[in-house]
Amino acid sequence: MTYRGVRINIVDTPGHADFGSEVERTLTLVDGVLLLVDAAEGPLPQTRFVLKKALEAGLPPIVVVNKIDRQDARPAEVLDEIYDLFIDLDAAEDQLDFPVLYTNAKAGTAARALGEPSQTLAPLFETILATVPAPRFNPETGLQFRVAMLDWDDYVGRLIIGRIVNGRVKQADRVAVVHRDGSVEPGKITVLYGYEGLRRVEVAEAAAGEIVAIAGVDQVEIGETVADADRPQALPAIRIDEPTVSMLFSANVSPFAGREGKYVTSTQLRDRLWKERRVNVGIRVEETDSPDTFRVSGRGELQLAILIEMMRREGFEMEVGKPQIITRETDGQVLEPMEHLVIDIPEEFIGAVTQKVGPRRATMTKLVNHGTGRVRLEYRIPARGLIGYRSEFLTDTRGTGLLNHLFDGWAPWQGEIAHRQNGALVADRAGRTTAYAIDHLQARGIMFAAPGEAVYEGQVVGENARDNDMDVNITKEKKLTNMRSSTSDEGVKLTPPRAMNLEQSLEWIREDELLEVTPKSLRLRKRQLVGRRRF
Repeated sequence: MTYRGVRINIVDTPGHADFGSEVERTLTLVDGVLLLVDAAEGPLPQTRFVLKKALEAGLPPIVVVNKIDRQDARPAEVLDEIYDLFIDLDAAEDQLDFPVLYTNAKAGTAARALGEPSQTLAPLFETILATVPAPRFNPETGLQFRVAMLDWDDYVGRLIIGRIVNGRVKQADRVAVVHRDGSVEPGKITVLYGYEGLRRVEVAEAAAGEIVAIAGVDQVEIGETVADADRPQALPAIRIDEPTVSMLFSANVSPFAGREGKYVTSTQLRDRLWKERRVNVGIRVEETDSPDTFRVSGRGELQLAILIEMMRREGFEMEVGKPQIITRETDGQVLEPMEHLVIDIPEEFIGAVTQKVGPRRATMTKLVNHGTGRVRLEYRIPARGLIGYRSEFLTDTRGTGLLNHLFDGWAPWQGEIAHRQNGALVADRAGRTTAYAIDHLQARGIMFAAPGEAVYEGQVVGENARDNDMDVNITKEKKLTNMRSSTSDEGVKLTPPRAMNLEQSLEWIREDELLEVTPKSLRLRKRQLVGRRRF
């Protein structure tokens, strides 16, 4: 946006699974930080993390207390909490002297003091111009452009997005790519894009301080530098969090393959995963011994679940295996990734949450009660302990809890975490489920299938009450007879089947099971389908 002839680029911090490294990359694009805090909720866990990174980068902060029109707004108390947060994060003296604005974004007003009349956001823009310094650059240094994000355009190919730190760049310029290992590779800029609001527009030239997107330079990764072709000088590289969870993606080969999806072949699956790898720095895709199977690694099970959900909405069919934690070995000791877990919940749910995270090998590091009815719990927990917990957490807190986690280094193997204790009820033949069969199987466990659903041999149709797997005939029909019976007219009473979402299904499966994902269905199945029928 442009205000009083000055162009202001506002970059929002991300809020997805690869949160930590994305924040660091976003901060390389800006000269100041605007801390937006709700007037009722106050600073949240993710607020602390983003502010910590901004203060470490030496960026001047502006505090904006928003939603002052809420009935439960407490702007004065929230401002005290913000000061406490700055002090707790060891902010410098000049950073503690931050300007404060009170806004009502819904009405489009901003004021420098509570009760001060205002009709526009002009005070906010004036404060940004007065507080945030102009871009600083060395006029004697050639081009230096640090890659912060990746994108893809079907017409021009791969796009690298970042900020020009020094120098100028034009279309058709010859450049040099300085990789992390110090090697230099030549390149040429084919298309140069700038930004006007949220729109990407083609420009002929850009200078230091501008955020641009460049096409034509393909062999470059996040954090590397595009520099002057004659005097290539690298900028400090950006740290990228390593993947912690991997899953096997394969083409759908079940008997129902191709019925619901648009893209069903392994070639289409491979192309889609490789396209995701081009634009998503948190995803790694590797070939396996099988040409139809690919190993996909990411920053947590939630990031992989988001990818699966995106692909099924695009019309893909696939089968995925159980999420596996990526470990490393140092000095003969097995290390596993750890997460810093921050939970913000109402007081009445403390017992339910602590009861669930305890068996997942979580260690409490901090408990804060602000006296407002909500409590903040901080844990250090193995990354594998979070698999499948988010849906349980939302159920236990009735949707009122906030859960955030960040990568917290590596630690020795924390011991076994109890997984599913029950076996599976597996269909031993293909057909359609019947109410008669389900009625007789209900005593065996919890059913996943409703009457009238099509199933195939090897499909998991329920959870066994015992720890072993059991092959069952869920398509059995009641035999007709001309003999009267006292029980022939009894009605069938069925318990509604358990409906599991994607995240719950990924947690439920074992190593010998797969999750079949289609645009319309989620089916659990055994890796070995045939040979189950008993005569």
